[in-house]
Amino acid sequence: MEGRIKEYTWIGSQIDYVDQINVQQLSHVVIGNFGGNSSAGQYKNEDGCLVWTDQNKCWEFAVLLDAHHSAESAELVMNQINANKSHIQDLCNDPSIKGIKDIEHTIVNMFMDGAFLRACRKVKGETACLLVLRKEKYLWWFSVGDCLCYVFHPELAELGQYQVNQRHFYEWIGKVNTFEQSVPCYSSGVRELRKGLDRIFLTTDGLIECPNDPFASPVDIYRMMSKHSNHKGIQKILQTIQHHNVRDSTTIITWEVTVDSAVTRPSDEVDVEQS
Repeated sequence: MEGRIKEYTWIGSQIDYVDQINVQQLSHVVIGNFGGNSSAGQYKNEDGCLVWTDQNKCWEFAVLLDAHHSAESAELVMNQINANKSHIQDLCNDPSIKGIKDIEHTIVNMFMDGAFLRACRKVKGETACLLVLRKEKYLWWFSVGDCLCYVFHPELAELGQYQVNQRHFYEWIGKVNTFEQSVPCYSSGVRELRKGLDRIFLTTDGLIECPNDPFASPVDIYRMMSKHSNHKGIQKILQTIQHHNVRDSTTIITWEVTVDSAVTRPSDEVDVEQS
């Protein structure tokens, strides 16, 4: 199984990319980093990301982290995910769609593990955390905090639909930990992708909180990405926020999925197609 999976892991405490744009590719997944402008006061990067992708493009698993106060909480979450890598990748590799149904239970148990919770109490700061699994024509997401996931597709864009999850403030994992409560707080869901080309786009909030709001609306991100390849689009986006003297770091993960199978359509359209 290991030979079939390509992996990438990065934490901003290792390489901060302050004043530096970095765009790289893991198989068909593009990862972009910009640590913010030192001229705006930035001097560190507390983001993190992880990407696993099957070489046959059957699935992708991505994690995006946006910590504050220090990168310790992002490092801790990353270590916990890697400690459970074998089980998570088994779910991703399940030939049935069962992995989509079971992964949320696995992730919740992972974050509620006693040893992990004790380690969280000792770190400096806390992190937002977004996990996404694409398997076949389905997209599962799990969000703690304010990282963002979008799905860009012309059919959805015509209806003004871009964003998958809602930002939730006052949710974190780390020193302050929503999984320490009697009921853990997070949001999750499953979306069916549309037929044709879907672009999945994950970002930390530095992108949408840039001065002068060049990408405050998902429409602006969609239009920029529609003009370019994923690699070039990310380069253009990061250059734009650098030009606007953003301070906060931004990390982006994006990839394309082509859906050939039938997808859900309204019954009156189906009736017309069959007549």
